[in-house]
Amino acid sequence: MTFKPQALNPYLSARHYFGAEQRRHREAAQLSLLQLADILNSSKSTLARIETAELMPPPDLPDQLDAAFGTDKHFHGLYELAKREAHPDQYRRFMDFEAQAEIIENYEPQVIPGLLQTKEYAQAQLSLQEELSQEKVEELVNARMSRKDRLNSVQSPLRWAIIDESVLRRQMGSRERTYKQLALLLTQVDTPDSKVQVMPFSAGPHYLMGAALTLLTLPNSSTVAYEEGIEVGHLYEDRDSAKKWRRRYEVLRAHALPPTASAELIREAMEDYKPCSTPPS
Repeated sequence: MTFKPQALNPYLSARHYFGAEQRRHREAAQLSLLQLADILNSSKSTLARIETAELMPPPDLPDQLDAAFGTDKHFHGLYELAKREAHPDQYRRFMDFEAQAEIIENYEPQVIPGLLQTKEYAQAQLSLQEELSQEKVEELVNARMSRKDRLNSVQSPLRWAIIDESVLRRQMGSRERTYKQLALLLTQVDTPDSKVQVMPFSAGPHYLMGAALTLLTLPNSSTVAYEEGIEVGHLYEDRDSAKKWRRRYEVLRAHALPPTASAELIREAMEDYKPCSTPPS
Protein backbone atom coordinates (compact mmCIF):
# COMPACT_ATOMS: atom_id res chain seq x y z
CA MET A 1 0.00 0.00 0.00
CA THR A 2 1.38 3.44 -0.93
CA PHE A 3 2.17 5.69 2.02
CA LYS A 4 0.36 9.02 1.78
CA PRO A 5 2.20 11.74 3.74
CA GLN A 6 0.05 13.60 6.24
CA ALA A 7 0.36 17.30 6.81
CA LEU A 8 2.69 17.93 9.73
CA ASN A 9 3.05 20.66 12.32
CA PRO A 10 6.66 20.21 13.43
CA TYR A 11 6.30 22.72 16.26
CA LEU A 12 3.83 20.78 18.39
CA SER A 13 6.60 18.91 20.17
CA ALA A 14 10.19 17.73 19.79
CA ARG A 15 8.87 14.38 18.60
CA HIS A 16 6.81 16.06 15.85
CA TYR A 17 9.88 18.08 14.86
CA PHE A 18 11.99 14.92 14.70
CA GLY A 19 9.46 13.28 12.38
CA ALA A 20 9.18 16.38 10.19
CA GLU A 21 12.97 16.63 9.91
CA GLN A 22 13.25 12.96 8.99
CA ARG A 23 10.72 13.51 6.20
CA ARG A 24 12.38 16.74 5.03
CA HIS A 25 15.82 15.16 4.73
CA ARG A 26 14.41 11.98 3.17
CA GLU A 27 12.54 13.93 0.48
CA ALA A 28 15.57 16.17 -0.13
CA ALA A 29 17.58 13.00 -0.76
CA GLN A 30 14.78 11.79 -3.08
CA LEU A 31 14.31 8.62 -1.08
CA SER A 32 11.07 6.74 -0.54
CA LEU A 33 10.25 5.31 2.86
CA LEU A 34 11.06 1.85 1.55
CA GLN A 35 14.45 2.98 0.23
CA LEU A 36 15.34 4.66 3.52
CA ALA A 37 14.18 1.57 5.41
CA ASP A 38 16.58 -0.55 3.33
CA ILE A 39 19.48 1.82 4.06
CA LEU A 40 18.79 1.83 7.80
CA ASN A 41 17.84 -1.86 8.04
CA SER A 42 14.54 -0.71 9.52
CA SER A 43 10.92 -1.17 8.49
CA LYS A 44 8.85 1.12 6.30
CA SER A 45 5.94 1.15 8.76
CA THR A 46 8.19 2.15 11.67
CA LEU A 47 9.68 5.06 9.74
CA ALA A 48 6.21 6.13 8.56
CA ARG A 49 4.91 6.22 12.14
CA ILE A 50 7.95 8.20 13.27
CA GLU A 51 7.39 10.76 10.53
CA THR A 52 3.81 11.29 11.72
CA ALA A 53 4.91 11.41 15.39
CA GLU A 54 2.86 8.31 16.21
CA LEU A 55 5.94 6.50 17.48
CA MET A 56 8.92 7.53 19.58
CA PRO A 57 12.12 6.91 17.58
CA PRO A 58 14.08 3.86 18.80
CA PRO A 59 17.42 4.74 20.47
CA ASP A 60 19.63 3.63 17.57
CA LEU A 61 17.75 5.53 14.85
CA PRO A 62 19.07 9.11 15.41
CA ASP A 63 22.71 8.17 14.81
CA GLN A 64 21.70 6.08 11.79
CA LEU A 65 19.84 9.04 10.30
CA ASP A 66 22.77 11.37 10.93
CA ALA A 67 25.07 8.90 9.19
CA ALA A 68 22.69 8.40 6.26
CA PHE A 69 22.05 12.12 5.69
CA GLY A 70 25.46 13.46 6.76
CA THR A 71 23.81 15.70 9.37
CA ASP A 72 26.46 15.41 12.09
CA LYS A 73 24.48 15.23 15.38
CA HIS A 74 21.29 16.94 14.20
CA PHE A 75 18.97 13.97 14.79
CA HIS A 76 20.92 12.97 17.90
CA GLY A 77 20.16 16.38 19.42
CA LEU A 78 16.48 16.25 18.48
CA TYR A 79 16.20 12.80 20.05
CA GLU A 80 17.74 14.00 23.31
CA LEU A 81 14.87 16.48 23.56
CA ALA A 82 12.15 14.16 22.28
CA LYS A 83 12.87 11.28 24.66
CA ARG A 84 12.19 13.49 27.69
CA GLU A 85 8.63 14.10 26.51
CA ALA A 86 7.74 10.52 27.41
CA HIS A 87 7.89 11.36 31.11
CA PRO A 88 6.27 13.75 33.60
CA ASP A 89 8.08 17.02 34.34
CA GLN A 90 9.60 15.97 37.66
CA TYR A 91 10.89 12.73 36.17
CA ARG A 92 12.42 14.67 33.29
CA ARG A 93 14.40 16.66 35.85
CA PHE A 94 15.48 13.39 37.45
CA MET A 95 16.63 12.16 34.03
CA ASP A 96 18.69 15.33 33.58
CA PHE A 97 20.40 14.64 36.91
CA GLU A 98 20.88 10.97 36.02
CA ALA A 99 22.60 11.94 32.76
CA GLN A 100 25.16 13.92 34.79
CA ALA A 101 25.59 11.56 37.75
CA GLU A 102 28.97 10.03 38.51
CA ILE A 103 27.41 7.46 40.87
CA ILE A 104 23.91 5.96 40.54
CA GLU A 105 22.61 3.93 43.49
CA ASN A 106 19.24 2.15 43.41
CA TYR A 107 17.02 0.12 45.66
CA GLU A 108 14.18 -1.75 43.96
CA PRO A 109 11.67 -3.83 45.95
CA GLN A 110 9.62 -5.15 43.00
CA VAL A 111 11.44 -5.00 39.65
CA ILE A 112 14.89 -4.95 38.09
CA PRO A 113 16.24 -1.36 38.02
CA GLY A 114 15.61 0.34 34.68
CA LEU A 115 19.30 0.70 33.76
CA LEU A 116 19.74 -3.07 34.18
CA GLN A 117 16.63 -4.14 32.27
CA THR A 118 16.50 -5.93 28.95
CA LYS A 119 14.14 -4.47 26.38
CA GLU A 120 11.85 -7.52 26.68
CA TYR A 121 11.65 -7.22 30.47
CA ALA A 122 10.83 -3.52 30.17
CA GLN A 123 8.05 -4.30 27.69
CA ALA A 124 6.54 -6.87 30.05
CA GLN A 125 6.66 -4.48 33.00
CA LEU A 126 5.25 -1.45 31.22
CA SER A 127 2.51 -3.52 29.56
CA LEU A 128 1.05 -4.12 33.03
CA GLN A 129 -0.35 -0.58 32.85
CA GLU A 130 -3.63 -1.41 31.14
CA GLU A 131 -4.40 2.21 30.28
CA LEU A 132 -1.34 2.45 28.03
CA SER A 133 -1.71 1.75 24.33
CA GLN A 134 0.78 -0.52 22.58
CA GLU A 135 2.28 2.56 20.92
CA LYS A 136 2.73 4.31 24.29
CA VAL A 137 4.34 1.21 25.80
CA GLU A 138 6.76 1.08 22.86
CA GLU A 139 7.52 4.76 23.33
CA LEU A 140 8.29 4.33 27.03
CA VAL A 141 10.41 1.23 26.38
CA ASN A 142 12.51 3.12 23.83
CA ALA A 143 12.89 6.03 26.24
CA ARG A 144 14.02 3.66 28.99
CA MET A 145 16.51 1.90 26.73
CA SER A 146 17.93 5.26 25.64
CA ARG A 147 18.96 5.93 29.23
CA LYS A 148 21.46 3.08 28.92
CA ASP A 149 23.43 4.75 26.12
CA ARG A 150 25.78 6.44 28.56
CA LEU A 151 26.72 3.13 30.16
CA ASN A 152 28.79 2.27 27.09
CA SER A 153 30.74 5.53 27.11
CA VAL A 154 34.14 6.31 28.63
CA GLN A 155 32.28 8.40 31.23
CA SER A 156 30.11 5.53 32.41
CA PRO A 157 28.92 6.14 35.99
CA LEU A 158 29.41 3.71 38.83
CA ARG A 159 26.10 1.88 39.39
CA TRP A 160 25.20 0.21 42.66
CA ALA A 161 21.90 -1.65 42.77
CA ILE A 162 20.24 -3.33 45.74
CA ILE A 163 17.25 -5.46 44.79
CA ASP A 164 14.83 -7.37 46.94
CA GLU A 165 14.89 -11.16 46.68
CA SER A 166 11.26 -11.04 45.53
CA VAL A 167 12.46 -9.46 42.27
CA LEU A 168 14.33 -12.68 41.48
CA ARG A 169 11.39 -14.90 42.38
CA ARG A 170 8.71 -13.07 40.38
CA GLN A 171 8.39 -14.12 36.75
CA MET A 172 8.03 -11.15 34.42
CA GLY A 173 6.57 -12.20 31.11
CA SER A 174 7.67 -15.60 29.85
CA ARG A 175 10.13 -17.92 31.59
CA GLU A 176 12.64 -17.33 28.80
CA ARG A 177 12.30 -13.56 29.13
CA THR A 178 12.88 -13.74 32.89
CA TYR A 179 15.83 -16.09 32.48
CA LYS A 180 17.53 -13.74 30.00
CA GLN A 181 16.93 -10.81 32.32
CA LEU A 182 18.54 -12.59 35.28
CA ALA A 183 21.41 -13.68 33.05
CA LEU A 184 22.08 -10.04 32.17
CA LEU A 185 21.78 -9.05 35.83
CA LEU A 186 24.36 -11.69 36.73
CA THR A 187 26.91 -10.10 34.40
CA GLN A 188 26.55 -6.81 36.29
CA VAL A 189 26.95 -8.12 39.85
CA ASP A 190 30.60 -7.27 40.31
CA THR A 191 32.34 -5.26 37.58
CA PRO A 192 34.46 -2.09 37.80
CA ASP A 193 31.37 -0.01 36.90
CA SER A 194 28.56 -2.06 38.44
CA LYS A 195 27.72 -3.73 41.74
CA VAL A 196 24.55 -5.65 42.60
CA GLN A 197 23.42 -6.81 46.03
CA VAL A 198 20.33 -8.81 46.90
CA MET A 199 18.28 -8.01 50.01
CA PRO A 200 17.32 -11.54 51.15
CA PHE A 201 14.03 -12.50 52.77
CA SER A 202 16.05 -13.64 55.76
CA ALA A 203 17.04 -10.03 56.52
CA GLY A 204 13.49 -9.31 57.66
CA PRO A 205 11.52 -6.07 57.32
CA HIS A 206 13.14 -2.70 56.67
CA TYR A 207 12.14 0.92 56.11
CA LEU A 208 12.37 0.94 52.29
CA MET A 209 10.19 -2.12 51.62
CA GLY A 210 7.33 -0.10 50.14
CA ALA A 211 9.17 2.20 47.74
CA ALA A 212 11.99 2.39 45.22
CA LEU A 213 14.87 4.77 45.87
CA THR A 214 17.58 6.23 43.64
CA LEU A 215 20.51 8.31 44.85
CA LEU A 216 22.50 10.33 42.32
CA THR A 217 25.92 11.71 43.14
CA LEU A 218 26.63 14.66 40.86
CA PRO A 219 30.00 16.02 39.63
CA ASN A 220 30.01 18.68 42.37
CA SER A 221 29.70 15.85 44.97
CA SER A 222 26.14 16.82 45.91
CA THR A 223 23.43 14.15 46.08
CA VAL A 224 19.82 14.15 44.94
CA ALA A 225 17.33 11.45 45.87
CA TYR A 226 14.31 10.16 43.97
CA GLU A 227 11.75 8.14 45.95
CA GLU A 228 9.09 6.41 43.87
CA GLY A 229 5.82 4.71 44.73
CA ILE A 230 3.32 3.02 42.43
CA GLU A 231 2.03 6.15 40.69
CA VAL A 232 3.91 9.07 42.22
CA GLY A 233 7.54 9.97 42.77
CA HIS A 234 9.30 12.75 44.62
CA LEU A 235 12.65 14.34 43.84
CA TYR A 236 14.63 15.58 46.85
CA GLU A 237 17.28 18.13 45.95
CA ASP A 238 17.97 19.80 49.30
CA ARG A 239 20.96 18.61 51.28
CA ASP A 240 19.12 17.58 54.47
CA SER A 241 16.57 15.40 52.66
CA ALA A 242 19.25 13.75 50.51
CA LYS A 243 21.29 13.06 53.65
CA LYS A 244 18.28 11.37 55.26
CA TRP A 245 17.75 9.07 52.28
CA ARG A 246 21.48 8.37 52.07
CA ARG A 247 21.49 7.12 55.66
CA ARG A 248 18.57 4.78 54.99
CA TYR A 249 20.27 3.42 51.90
CA GLU A 250 23.53 2.75 53.77
CA VAL A 251 21.64 0.80 56.44
CA LEU A 252 20.06 -1.27 53.67
CA ARG A 253 23.42 -1.88 52.01
CA ALA A 254 24.87 -3.13 55.30
CA HIS A 255 22.14 -5.80 55.58
CA ALA A 256 22.13 -6.90 51.93
CA LEU A 257 24.13 -9.89 50.70
CA PRO A 258 27.63 -9.12 49.34
CA PRO A 259 28.06 -9.43 45.55
CA THR A 260 29.44 -12.99 45.66
CA ALA A 261 26.52 -14.33 47.70
CA SER A 262 24.11 -12.24 45.61
CA ALA A 263 25.43 -13.87 42.44
CA GLU A 264 24.80 -17.31 43.94
CA LEU A 265 21.20 -16.37 44.76
CA ILE A 266 20.67 -15.06 41.23
CA ARG A 267 22.00 -18.32 39.77
CA GLU A 268 19.68 -20.27 42.05
CA ALA A 269 16.70 -18.22 40.90
CA MET A 270 17.69 -18.71 37.25
CA GLU A 271 17.25 -22.46 37.64
CA ASP A 272 13.49 -21.87 38.07
CA TYR A 273 13.31 -20.19 34.64
CA LYS A 274 15.87 -22.27 32.77
CA PRO A 275 14.56 -23.18 29.30
CA CYS A 276 13.51 -26.81 29.09
CA SER A 277 15.69 -28.79 26.73
CA THR A 278 13.92 -30.68 23.97
CA PRO A 279 14.35 -34.46 24.42
CA PRO A 280 16.04 -36.19 21.50
CA SER A 281 13.68 -37.84 19.00
